[in-house]
Amino acid sequence: MQTMRAWRFESASGRLGLEEVPVPALRPGAVLVRVHATPVLSYMGDVLAGKLTTYRFPSRPFTPGTNGVGTVESIGPEVYQVRAGQRVVLNPHFVVNERTSNPEQILIGLHRIGPDSAPVQDTWPDGSFAEYALMPASVVTPIPGNVAPERLATLGKFAVPYGGLSQIRLQAGETLIVNGATGYFGSAAALLGLAMGAARVIAAGRDAATLGRLANVLGPRGVTVALSGDGTRDTAELREAAGGGADAAIDLVGRATDPGSTLATLRALRRGGRLALMGSMTAPLPLAYGEIMINDLTIVGRFMYPPDALARLAVMATSGILDLGAVDVKPFPLDQLPAALTHAAGMRGLEATVLTM
Repeated sequence: MQTMRAWRFESASGRLGLEEVPVPALRPGAVLVRVHATPVLSYMGDVLAGKLTTYRFPSRPFTPGTNGVGTVESIGPEVYQVRAGQRVVLNPHFVVNERTSNPEQILIGLHRIGPDSAPVQDTWPDGSFAEYALMPASVVTPIPGNVAPERLATLGKFAVPYGGLSQIRLQAGETLIVNGATGYFGSAAALLGLAMGAARVIAAGRDAATLGRLANVLGPRGVTVALSGDGTRDTAELREAAGGGADAAIDLVGRATDPGSTLATLRALRRGGRLALMGSMTAPLPLAYGEIMINDLTIVGRFMYPPDALARLAVMATSGILDLGAVDVKPFPLDQLPAALTHAAGMRGLEATVLTM
């Protein structure tokens, strides 16, 4: 029996350990991937420590881990397009492929979503913190090029904001505001906005030092605004930076308890502007009915990203449109996950923590 090293987490006891376990057996619709690199999310340590109580885990021990990059080792029955030997990227967002109006969904290796998603999670519990990962074929994307695995592992950092920017149909030549630009996903949104053709990207956040580093990466088409917490002042500064009002905005503030910066971002939009909400704010968002109506504003929520996002981002990276080299990647070997979790918790801006195998 072939074995592998995998991190196993038992939510009931909080135990996390590196174990020698059997390589997963193939089954219909599954792809076995030899993992080369996988990102460690900034909040993964808090998730595993039980500090984020909204996350729901499998009922039995499982392997955490979300996105990743690897090589297809073998394919199971009923897999028709993916081939052994292909280089692939992994997407943890699995949506049941059934003809229903509201198919169940999970984030493999992290969280189940919706009241009836437990059976789906029980079928696909294990993520990418292992030498091999068994994944549904629908979340495995073959990719071209020779970008280093630890770089490709950062595509998930960009895929989340890609979901929001594509949802609000960011157009070439527009002005974009990114609220939460000093965070893990917000910093990627700022760089991605430029790659998608924005004429100006306004990176807004409260960490002045991180904004300064981000400004050096964004170049002349990027503008940074250090938010003060004063809604009127922040709105005025954002509007001034946008030349009178932005065309589009994306909000990626994590775990905010105050809606002030989100409202300032909304009010900095021009008439007809669009706002994508992708953060994790815990406070209510008070919206003025008349203000939204009279200004023809569009507010949309977006969870994750479309199925073709990673393929598109991989092409952008291999062609040089999206510079993954701008991300400061800190690699850790698989057996140093605890150190990687600690490092990831301190990430700011365009930083990434990656496990390599």
